[in-house]
Amino acid sequence: MSSSTTPALARFNTSDDGTARSVLHEVCASRAWGSKILAQRPYATTDALFAASDAAMAELTAEDLAEAMAGHPPIGRPKPGDPTSNREQSGMAGASDELKAEMLELNLAYQEKFGHVFLICASGRTGEQMRDALRNRIDNSPEQEREIVRVELGKINRIRLTRIAETAEGDAA
Repeated sequence: MSSSTTPALARFNTSDDGTARSVLHEVCASRAWGSKILAQRPYATTDALFAASDAAMAELTAEDLAEAMAGHPPIGRPKPGDPTSNREQSGMAGASDELKAEMLELNLAYQEKFGHVFLICASGRTGEQMRDALRNRIDNSPEQEREIVRVELGKINRIRLTRIAETAEGDAA
């Protein structure tokens, strides 16, 4: 990770609050998380941004987590026209019709049990790996699943924050 402020991170640090809040909402739909990240600017390094994100994620209530999850489409059904969603779920892109149908069925069963989408850091995972994780997690208690979701959201946030802090996509900030 970065041990100094990158140009993209500097732009994020100095962008107006409205712009920064909008950028953070694209990372995580939880307003509480975004407010905590915004309030701690400027960040000296990407690692400092990650640490703030991890701390904010640890403090989210069940309601805050629900708000964060609402910003994520079901696995296998990325948001149309959303390059981030498509990139993160690329492991399902080449999945067989059988696997896609199974994921739809499992997603619906999961949503029925937990009241929210199945959330996993899908980056780098195959469709089969995501299906297997869903199969394993569907038997969890709501409390167990809430903490797993918190960890998975933290992973997703780090990937998305890296794009803001270290790449040309940070130009949007």
